[in-house]
Amino acid sequence: MGDLMGQNQQIQPIFILPEGSQRTTGKSAQRANIMAAKLVAETVRTTLGPKGMDKMLVDAMGDVIVTNDGVTILKEMCIENPSAKMIVEVAKTQEDEVGDGTTTAVVLAGEFLKQAETLLDQEIHPTVIAKGFRMSAEKSQEILNQIAEKISDKDHDVLKKIALTAMTGKGAETAKDILGALVVEGIIQVLSKDGAKLVLDRDSIRIEKKTGASIEDSRLIKGVVIDKERVNPSMPQKVINAKIALIDSALEIKSTETDAKIQINDPGQLQAFLDQEERMLKNMAEKIAASGANVVFCQKGIDDLVQHFLAKKGIYAGRRVKESDMEALAKATGASIVTNLHELSQKDLGNAGLVEAVKMSGEEMTFVQECKNAQVVTLLVRGGTEHVTDEIKRAITDAVGDIAAALQTGKVVAGAGASEIEVARQLRQYAEGLSGREQLAVQAFAQALEVIPRTLAENAGLDPIDVLTDLKAAHDKKQKWAGINVFTGKTIDAWKQGIIEPLKIKTQALSSAAEVAIMILRIDDVIAAGKNPERMQAPQGMPDY
Repeated sequence: MGDLMGQNQQIQPIFILPEGSQRTTGKSAQRANIMAAKLVAETVRTTLGPKGMDKMLVDAMGDVIVTNDGVTILKEMCIENPSAKMIVEVAKTQEDEVGDGTTTAVVLAGEFLKQAETLLDQEIHPTVIAKGFRMSAEKSQEILNQIAEKISDKDHDVLKKIALTAMTGKGAETAKDILGALVVEGIIQVLSKDGAKLVLDRDSIRIEKKTGASIEDSRLIKGVVIDKERVNPSMPQKVINAKIALIDSALEIKSTETDAKIQINDPGQLQAFLDQEERMLKNMAEKIAASGANVVFCQKGIDDLVQHFLAKKGIYAGRRVKESDMEALAKATGASIVTNLHELSQKDLGNAGLVEAVKMSGEEMTFVQECKNAQVVTLLVRGGTEHVTDEIKRAITDAVGDIAAALQTGKVVAGAGASEIEVARQLRQYAEGLSGREQLAVQAFAQALEVIPRTLAENAGLDPIDVLTDLKAAHDKKQKWAGINVFTGKTIDAWKQGIIEPLKIKTQALSSAAEVAIMILRIDDVIAAGKNPERMQAPQGMPDY
């Protein structure tokens, strides 16, 4: 009887997670993660290459962005899925480290996982695949470093080709020759050497955009462009041989920190009070003039009276200048930023050949140019509409990042899918020397690398199988830079055609894509926490611990 009761008694389920939690385990978790990653890669895949298409992104406010830039697309898409977010991180890392190759990195990550899925179907354990992928990533870095060509800052022609390759397929393509020349000239200007090592601070190349003219009107200014006007129309519009003072305090009468009451008994006292205030303001203008400055930029406000006295002395002034602009002005002109006006002296001043107020699209801007040995240059980007100038700015940012990366590592590779096919070919040879199941993972990794030339072909409307067959045949004949001409569909020598990219784009994209693919592969349990009812019902104004 007791046994019967024991059999009928139901085992009480044990709940270890809060109510409302969702949990996916095993293969279904892996499938879901891989699917999310593949969908992100699929979203940006059509933008790859010279024939890649653009995306139009419209936010909740109705603002529109038209772009071809992988990281911009993914940032603006507001992706929620946790696995998909990990892929977006790959694009952000690529953007921070190199500034270009974001689409390549994301497409590779998606393809690594797609190939891994095929191996999972063959009952190969995820850790075996992860180990094979890690071996492949290390070997790929080795191969890329081995096949890369050396360059230096003297190779202006190669540097220009890197800039042109970065801008091909972007909105800037129509004027890429002009823009490419400007980018290289700007970089050579701000390039410095630390012993034998080349140093390029990407912040030294400022990119300012202004609508209202054609892309061809873009220009390079050896100095800084500030989106600020003269504070007073009586001030000179142009100052030649400018002596520039940079002030970080307000040129106004300070109000007291504590509450103070001033009692005035007769009108004479009031007049004396006003006269004293005017004298203090006049002294500020006198102090600036005494230092020998004929141009002053102030990070804070400038009182109307101070403006008047400065204008009378023929001094050009700009106010409420951003901190980043002040720092750029200091680097370009050699001026020191002065916090206390009474400390201002001639040695704090910077020099520029010309400071000029220029009207563009109905707005006045200040050009500080002709700076000797300027450590900052400004690329002024023009375009017919806001969307065009935004996209050109993104293209130029990519070009600057590419040249910076090429100069810092001193190595470049050919694009057009050539380096991916070469790495895949050598990886397959490496796989033949391996025993065990890792061999399959290395072969899958090599197969995944071919997604880049395949996508270039697909985006150009070519047959990817024919293109890949031709490319592989050329590489088997030791043509390491054989790539695809997306306009003709023929195999070309990508190096001779000037399709050149920095080595760092490839190494960074490969390592971060492989790392995230391995991380996603190793996840076999996804636990999404439910909402805690106690936290949701916390009274307003109460601290939410």
